[in-house]
Amino acid sequence: MATPESALKPAQAFVEFVNASPTPFHAVHESVVRLERAGFTRLSERDSWAGGKILRGGRYFVTRNQSSIIAFTVPPESDEAEKKPLGISVVGLDAAILNLTAELLKRRNAFCSCHTDSPRFIVKPVSKREKVGYSQVGVETYGGGLWATWMDRDLGIAGRVTVSHGTDKFSSHLVSIAEPILRMPTIAIHLDRNQNEKFFYNTETQQVPILALASKELNRAFVEENNSSAEVSFADPLDISSHHHPVLLHTVARALSEQTGEAITPAQLHDFELSLFDAQPATIGGALNEFIFSPRVDNLFSSFAAVQALVASSQSSAPSDGRVSMIALFDNEEVGSVSAYGAESNFIESVFERVAVALKDENESEAEAFQRTMASSFLLSTDVGHSVHPGFVDKHEENHRPLINAGIAIKSNSKQRYATTSQTVFPLRRVAAEAKVPLQEYLVRNDMGCGSTIGPLVSKIGLRTVDIGAPILSMHSIREMAGVRDMAYLTELFEKFFERFGHVDGLAESLD
Repeated sequence: MATPESALKPAQAFVEFVNASPTPFHAVHESVVRLERAGFTRLSERDSWAGGKILRGGRYFVTRNQSSIIAFTVPPESDEAEKKPLGISVVGLDAAILNLTAELLKRRNAFCSCHTDSPRFIVKPVSKREKVGYSQVGVETYGGGLWATWMDRDLGIAGRVTVSHGTDKFSSHLVSIAEPILRMPTIAIHLDRNQNEKFFYNTETQQVPILALASKELNRAFVEENNSSAEVSFADPLDISSHHHPVLLHTVARALSEQTGEAITPAQLHDFELSLFDAQPATIGGALNEFIFSPRVDNLFSSFAAVQALVASSQSSAPSDGRVSMIALFDNEEVGSVSAYGAESNFIESVFERVAVALKDENESEAEAFQRTMASSFLLSTDVGHSVHPGFVDKHEENHRPLINAGIAIKSNSKQRYATTSQTVFPLRRVAAEAKVPLQEYLVRNDMGCGSTIGPLVSKIGLRTVDIGAPILSMHSIREMAGVRDMAYLTELFEKFFERFGHVDGLAESLD
C-alpha cells in the first residue's frame, strides 16, 4: 500500500527544510523563519528579560552564534495554572525534551532540544592547494563521518562569511552555492585493484577536492586587481586573498552579490566558515514512497520535527496545561558539545534561569525559583538511532532491532551513555499512547561500543531525562535513509508531549 498523504506531507516539508539547510547556520535561519512566521519574538542574551519582556501567552526565541537556538512558549494565565505546579517541557533533538515543574510557580514550561550539526568537510583557514595542474581546496574533517561516501559526489559549498564595508564597518552573511563546484574523484579500479576489498581514502592527502584546473592567468589578474602577493602571506591580518584560490574567492563573492543584491568584491571577504555539502537535493524515495533519501538526516530530522511541533502547539486550540513549552537546537554535538554554543555550554541553563526568574512569584527569591524549576524538569533527548540493517542483522542485540517506519525508538544503556530510566520513560509511554505513536526499544550489544547523545550531558545539571530517536540507515554517510512515517510519528509525539505531559507528569507520586 502506498504511503498516505498524511505521512507524505510532513516528510516533504522536511525535505524542503534540509535542502535549504546545508550548514548549522542555515538550519537555524530556516528555523527562525518558521518561528517568526508563527508570531515568535526574538530575544537577545545581551538584553534584560525582566520587567515584562517575557509575558503570559508569549512566544520567544534566542540564538547563539547563529548556529544554536532555543525557542519557547509561555502559557496564558488561567485558574487551572494557579492550581497546578509549574513545569517546563523540553524536546531535545540529539539532546533532550525538558519538562520543568516548580510546585509553587504559577507557570508551566516544556522544552525540546536537538543538534544542528552533521559530519562534514570544512574549508581550512589557508585552503590554497595546487598539484599536477589542479587547483584544490584544503579541507578539514568535522565529526565522525563515513568519509569514503563523499567520493565521486557533486559538492557545493555554504556557510558564513564576514564582509567589510569601508574601513570601519563589517557584517556577517550566509552564503550557499548549490552548484557542484567541487569534487573528490576516486582512483580508477585499473590503478588500484584492491579498492573493493577496503574502500578507504586518506582524508588529508587523497580527499582534497578539485576546484578547477590551475589557472595562472586568473591568479595573475587577481593579484594585480587586489595589489596583493600570489604567495601565502600573513603580513596583513585583514587580507586573506593569498590564503585561498582566486577562483574560490571570486565564486563566493559573486554568490554573495547575487544573494544580497549588493556588489561584493573578493577584497571585501575577510573571513569565513565554509562547509562542503552534497549538491544533490534530498528526496522522497522507495517504490512506495516510504523513505527519505537525504544528507544531514542526523540530526536535522529531529530538529525540524521539534520546530514544527512547537509552532503547531503554539497555534493549537487545546487547553493549556500551564507549562512552558521549549525546544533547544544545539551546534557541535558531533564533536563533543563542548563549545560555547553546544549542549554542554551554559546556554540552556542560562535560558531556564532567566525564564524562571522572569515568571517567578513576587514572594519567591530568584535562586529558589530557578532551583525549583530545575528540580521539577524533564528532558526528552532526541537524536536519530540505528535501524536494523538487513545485511548486518548481527550488529544488533536480537531483541532490540528498531525498524524504519515502525515507531520511535527508546534508547537505553546501563552505563549511562543514554540517560533513560524506568521512571523517566513511563510518562513518555503514556504520552505516546495518547498520541497513538508506536515505540520501539534499542539497546546495544554487550560486545559492542555504544554511541551517545547530549541527553547525559544536559541531564547532569539535574534534569530527568529520556533518550529517544527515529531509526535510520547509513548514519553519518553523505546521504542517509529515514522513514516517511517516522517524521509524522516524531512530530505527533512532540506535539502531544507539549500538550499533555504536564497532566501525565502530575499523576505520578513523588519519586525523590
